[in-house]
Amino acid sequence: MEPVNRTGVAEFFLKGFSGYPSLEHLLFPLCSAMYLVTLLGNTAIVVVSVLDTRLHTPMYFFLGNLSILDICYTSTFVPLMLVHLLSSQKTISFTGCAIQMCLSLSTGSTECLLLAIMAYDRYLAVCQPLRYPMLMSHRLCLLLAGATWVLCLLKSVTETVIVMRLPFCGHRVVSHFTCEILAVLKLACGDTSVSEAFLLVGAILLLPVPLAFICLSYMLILATILRVPSAAGRRKAFSTCSAHLAVVLLFYGTIIFMYMKPKSKEAHISDEVFTVLYAVVTPMLNPVIYTLRNKDMQEASRKVWGRSRASK
Repeated sequence: MEPVNRTGVAEFFLKGFSGYPSLEHLLFPLCSAMYLVTLLGNTAIVVVSVLDTRLHTPMYFFLGNLSILDICYTSTFVPLMLVHLLSSQKTISFTGCAIQMCLSLSTGSTECLLLAIMAYDRYLAVCQPLRYPMLMSHRLCLLLAGATWVLCLLKSVTETVIVMRLPFCGHRVVSHFTCEILAVLKLACGDTSVSEAFLLVGAILLLPVPLAFICLSYMLILATILRVPSAAGRRKAFSTCSAHLAVVLLFYGTIIFMYMKPKSKEAHISDEVFTVLYAVVTPMLNPVIYTLRNKDMQEASRKVWGRSRASK
């Protein structure tokens, strides 16, 4: 018999929730509905931010980036996951797995940094209002957003190449519904120390560091808000930040549980449930949170909607 090739597999089997048929039947309509809301809600935010000139500000520029990220992130795996929920053939090619892993890593990593940039933007707007237009110029916004997208893509390509070059020795059952990097790494039969080191460094740079920066920004924001003499002024300043803070708490809370907890070789159904929470539910809630907590976005949405109906 010929020895196995370098990888040992041509495709992976995504186990997902196949051991829980009743859960699959429940998840399909739920995830389909959440994905649809994610697409419609985030697309609406992008469209409204572009069409209404009053929203041509750094805050809504970054919010538009976040909405595009959420669409891209969920689209890297949710469509295939929905197909697999209805099918017994839950396979993905080796190349497809690598592409899915890279894109989901890249968009997820970009969101971590983008949330920190948005916190910095809110800090400047609240704590440095007179210098804000100069400090957060259009050129700086483009530079920050562009650098975040590019650097996270390069990081994700590097991590994906290192993992996918490992020998898998014929192991091909991924205990997940997507080619999540930790789940694929568990199948490797070679030395994974280099890959684990890269992942640890990346997790530290993209989770505790940005989160600490966000917390510091909001501590300074809170201190400034408390010094505002009028109650109306305090409410207005807080309303511009509360939506972003809610998204940060939801996103970072679930993702830190996934990537900073002790690793084990056994797969747990809780890992997949939390993946659904931060990867499907959070992108769906982002437009809901920002719309409900933002009067400018509500007024702009009504204006754009009224203009579109009038044109018909």
